[in-house]
Amino acid sequence: MSRPKAVIIGMMGAGKTRVGREIAQILSLPFADADIDIEREVGMKIPAYFDKFGEPEFRKVESRLICEKLTSFDGIFSLGGGAPMTPATQEALAAYIADGGRVVYLMADPAEAMERANRGGGRPMLNGDANARWKKLFKERDPVFRQVANVHVHTRGLTPQGAAKKVIDMVNERAVHVTGTAIDPYDVAIGEGVMNHLVDVLGDKPVRIALIHTQSVQRHSDRARALLRQGGYEVSDIVIPDAEAGKTIEVANGIWQRLGNEGFTRSDAVVGLGGGAATDLAGFVAATWMRGVRYVNCPTSLLAMVDASTGGKTGINTPQGKNLVGSFYTPAGVLADMKSLATLPNDIFIEGLGEVAKSGFIMDAEILSILESHAAELKAFDGTTFLGTPLEDVVAELIERTVTVKAYHVSSDLKEKGLREFLNYGHTLGHAIEKLEHFHWRHGNAVAVGMVYAAELSHLMGYIDADLVDYHRSLLSSLGLPTSWNNGSFDDVLALMHRDKKARGNELRFVVLDRVGHVIHLDNPPADAVREAFERITR
Repeated sequence: MSRPKAVIIGMMGAGKTRVGREIAQILSLPFADADIDIEREVGMKIPAYFDKFGEPEFRKVESRLICEKLTSFDGIFSLGGGAPMTPATQEALAAYIADGGRVVYLMADPAEAMERANRGGGRPMLNGDANARWKKLFKERDPVFRQVANVHVHTRGLTPQGAAKKVIDMVNERAVHVTGTAIDPYDVAIGEGVMNHLVDVLGDKPVRIALIHTQSVQRHSDRARALLRQGGYEVSDIVIPDAEAGKTIEVANGIWQRLGNEGFTRSDAVVGLGGGAATDLAGFVAATWMRGVRYVNCPTSLLAMVDASTGGKTGINTPQGKNLVGSFYTPAGVLADMKSLATLPNDIFIEGLGEVAKSGFIMDAEILSILESHAAELKAFDGTTFLGTPLEDVVAELIERTVTVKAYHVSSDLKEKGLREFLNYGHTLGHAIEKLEHFHWRHGNAVAVGMVYAAELSHLMGYIDADLVDYHRSLLSSLGLPTSWNNGSFDDVLALMHRDKKARGNELRFVVLDRVGHVIHLDNPPADAVREAFERITR
């Protein structure tokens, strides 16, 4: 069965046909326009068909043709302005997306679109006061188009060629849509150059942007700053300490003071750029300033892309533990630009694989298969030669799959009262290790050891066999991740595990596997099993 490379929707005058033809030409693909195909089938122009048979009959013909084309055409397919409003067409487009398709909403500037629509003529839906009709239709259609499409492309000021190139770049990206109870929907975009969407995600309401980043990502922050200034924003450049040293109340307070002194209002916004610590802090600042302002995360490490930047957990550390102060507050979007991975040292890349493997163990076993198949290449990661290689697509798929796992758990449990806790597989011991190592151990490495500990505990409790424990060790080791730790006493670890956010009163609570791809809560296990599992990871 064939399917289109992309389906283009949009308002009348958005340039769907012109841009679609440009895309098809660049990609050497066939192009089809639903309106032209309908006229060919019914043997008359659409205005004449409207006059003779009415809009309902036209929509039936249109919907049938679109449904057929979605399963028989392998090029670029442009739909008429009102097509996505028909329920049958919406269902067909949803099925096309579910099968991996891209429905592109061309979001043209209203003035530009109205001018083109009026100039083109032959539009029965604009009979009468054309501009007034266009505005009324836009108000009705825009919310539907946003929901129907999984790729949104702003084309204001772009030539048809420029718009076509932008569409191609975005169609080639991967995206995970995050939605659910108590969540304002947002997208995690994954691909080379996705930072270029920064202005589109922020929108036109903010005047001032606080760009929060670390010194170590200067190359990427320079790019973000340039994009923001081109977008017309006033940019406050805020540099914070690297890693966990940046996640403190002192750093947050310094930023709050700057925002106050520089006149930041509730309509302004925050951009967090860097590793997981930077995006955690930026989100916390956004959640607390004026009780919540818009923010966008631009993660620059693998760990931040698959974990910290997505899900709406924001926070800072205290002397008593990691992430004990924070808020659940979702971003307006996450831009995981693969170009930033090219600047990562090998060890920073490797630690991110700990969180990737976790998502494989708790839900998506295909992640484990991909890690197994490419373990040697991943372990030998070299950012200077990474882009443009087959490994880049492997890593992009791992990011997409891992973010999808996270989105699943977050969608129905934003505030971590049940299902979301399963994302903490390996974290009960992992966070204790980080604290006892004064955060000199990286998060992904600590979680890797924590997963081995959780597997040992699950085995001792009779949930899994020894082979699955051994598989944890062999897979994680093959990726270059640690599987043991012996730099602290059991009593110190136990005290910290009692402070874990999953703990209930004086009872410990762990997340453990009962099989690959399925996790359960383990409440208050026997003390001797907790100790024995710890001794097994210290050998």
